[in-house]
Amino acid sequence: MIASISWVPKGISKSVPAVAEPPSKREIEEILKTGAFERSEESETEDHDEDMDVDAAKQGDEVAHALAAANALDKAPKSSRNSNFQDITDGLQELDMEHYSEEDDGVELFTVGIGDTFYPSNEIDPYLKDQDDDDSEELEDMTIKAEDAVIVCARNEDDVSHLEVWIYEDSVDGDSNMYVHHDIIIPAFPLCTSWLDCPIKGGEKGNFIAVGSMDPAIEIWDLDIMDEVQPSVVLGGVVEKKKKGKKKSIKYKNGSHTDSVLGLAWNREYRNVIASASADKLVKIWDVATGECNTTMAHHTDKVQAVAWNHYAPQVLLSGSFDHTVVMRDGNTPSHIGYKWSVSADVESLAWDPHNEHSFVVSLEDGTVTGFDIRAASSDHSSGLKPSFTIHAHDKAVCTISFNPFAPNLLATGSTDKMVKLWDLSNNQPSCVASKNPRTGAVFSISFSEDNPFLLAIGGSKGRLEVWDALSDDGVYRKYGKYSNRNNS
Repeated sequence: MIASISWVPKGISKSVPAVAEPPSKREIEEILKTGAFERSEESETEDHDEDMDVDAAKQGDEVAHALAAANALDKAPKSSRNSNFQDITDGLQELDMEHYSEEDDGVELFTVGIGDTFYPSNEIDPYLKDQDDDDSEELEDMTIKAEDAVIVCARNEDDVSHLEVWIYEDSVDGDSNMYVHHDIIIPAFPLCTSWLDCPIKGGEKGNFIAVGSMDPAIEIWDLDIMDEVQPSVVLGGVVEKKKKGKKKSIKYKNGSHTDSVLGLAWNREYRNVIASASADKLVKIWDVATGECNTTMAHHTDKVQAVAWNHYAPQVLLSGSFDHTVVMRDGNTPSHIGYKWSVSADVESLAWDPHNEHSFVVSLEDGTVTGFDIRAASSDHSSGLKPSFTIHAHDKAVCTISFNPFAPNLLATGSTDKMVKLWDLSNNQPSCVASKNPRTGAVFSISFSEDNPFLLAIGGSKGRLEVWDALSDDGVYRKYGKYSNRNNS
């Protein structure tokens, strides 16, 4: 399944990403200390514990520990590990090295023939002439062009969690090509992502993806490095786990969440700032440059599903919860209780309108989408605040929404009913402009591109990434086609 999708702005990615250096012994020890592989080891041995004696159990633990370390380095599938040894054995038997000295006298090991011919350059050597071409083709495949669109998918498949970096090539004739450039193995089931350009490693800008998962830690990975085994920064997380009998004790890093991270939002104005929402009922504001939590807010009484920064007032943060409320707070004055809106069901997603500083939209578990105007807000939480509009958008939970960055009032919604719909919100009187079954299963994440704003990336339960060119729909083109010329502006 694909849990989350993020676009990378064009021209940001390195044309040829660097390859990570092999981890040192100290780094391997740190990976193992984090307990990233504990869950897989425990699940593999749990079913067999009753049938194992003490010695066998110790041996199994040591083997699992060693395989976990090896897997962090080469990511080789378990099914191939045993077969590799057999391949080596078969190869040695084929060489028949034991009878090497018994070669037939008629066979000359160092013959005179075409193999001994000297060639002044590789270009005319029949054995090497294609090597340079192969290298150039491989380099071309690995090169990310400035005009390429880059999409990052957070995926879980066969109990393996990873980030996939996709390249989307759009040609003039309308034919598109899409492929995975590289991927990054991550230790926990991903739930949300947020791209950020904070220069964590120096320079003017970076190219990073923040990942929230079933673990309480927020990992920030460098998208310009391939084969990386460790994140560049980890916000919060577990320091130590202890198990005494059936009891477990967990010690967390200072300021950490203590449950799954369900939502993330990077602040584009204050580029070192990221907000997080968690199942521990808390909202936190982090400084990714220092790796520290600056602010913790506990204004919700149930899991917090989503957070979003206002585009016009970047210190204003919105959060939505399973407690059926949306709360607006000022990050600069966390002591203020903020403003609260009540909704009819669990909050699934929320977004500020990029064309209107006063408006935001919330999608809910009951299939409805509701819009609000903050100018009607009051700090008196007892007063009921009526929404600007409410639509029964889908038959099941609306997990994800995305505003079009160029076309005003154009909102996309995605649902577990497997449908994606486009809405015109003009005059607070929503109407459905287009709908599509992208065949991705239950839709968990959608996102409009900012470089080509009518491209909508879609991911869901089937684990297949789809990109919908919304302008290919006649109704969308008639209503919003005039904004398509802004793509190249």
